Amino acid sequence: MAGWKKLIVPIAVIPLLLLLAYGFRTNPRDVPSPLVGLPAPPLSLSMFDGGHTTLEQLRGKPVILNFWASWCFPACYEEAPALEASWQAYRDRGLVVLGVDIQDREADARGFIERFKLTFPNGADPQGKISIDYGVYGVPETFFIDRQGTIHYKHVGALTREILRAKIEEML
Repeated sequence: MAGWKKLIVPIAVIPLLLLLAYGFRTNPRDVPSPLVGLPAPPLSLSMFDGGHTTLEQLRGKPVILNFWASWCFPACYEEAPALEASWQAYRDRGLVVLGVDIQDREADARGFIERFKLTFPNGADPQGKISIDYGVYGVPETFFIDRQGTIHYKHVGALTREILRAKIEEML
């Protein structure tokens, strides 16, 4: 009986180790978001320019909701110019690009916005409520929200101009 008791802990640990091994091998980009196809969670965002935006105010417009941080290098640095270019190219057709800075210092976030000359609206999520509501587990993550307020697509990682153009055209 004493030999059996010694085996209980190793036997109990094996499933946990297998689960961890699976998790480390899984690419987060391959994990589908349960929010795709559902109404986007409401959000209220204080903007760096002093304004305030809610998702409800944007109803009727396609929205690219991008979660980023100034410390997110290189991915956020790679996609910032593509997001700005998309905003410039499609805003006259009603597209809204909305940046949500998470887990960051305000001065660093403002420096990032200035560095990339971002003109689309950006605000901070200091308590993390918005990122929790959207199930964000890293940056960058981007949600494409259609005119009806439904999440059309979620992208994990840096966006390219090609991905942006394709997803925007689908929503327009």
